[in-house]
Amino acid sequence: MAVADEYDCQRCGACCKNPSENVAEGVTAYVEVAPTDAILGKKDLVRKLVVLAEDGTPVLRLDAEGRCLALRGRLGSKVSCAIYAHRPSPCRRVERGSKLCLRYRADHLAVTS
Repeated sequence: MAVADEYDCQRCGACCKNPSENVAEGVTAYVEVAPTDAILGKKDLVRKLVVLAEDGTPVLRLDAEGRCLALRGRLGSKVSCAIYAHRPSPCRRVERGSKLCLRYRADHLAVTS
């Protein structure tokens, strides 16, 4: 089975949820938005999806379950990103099958079964 098939991002979505280690430490600002990220040029997306962390850093807004508000669908089933073309740089760094991908999958066991 190819990595692309085994680690199908459109079925997973684990990287779009705040990791349990963050939750345990009370960290709710999960995905930082860099000043050069395309999303900041889209005022409608900023209004809906970006908030400022305590230190003033722009971050993606999370829902009550710790999921990115841009994530559509159910983790481990069928998901998509509503802002894929404008997603921030940290989102772009996660490559399917990478150590980071596997860490997120292990953290959210429902998506690994």
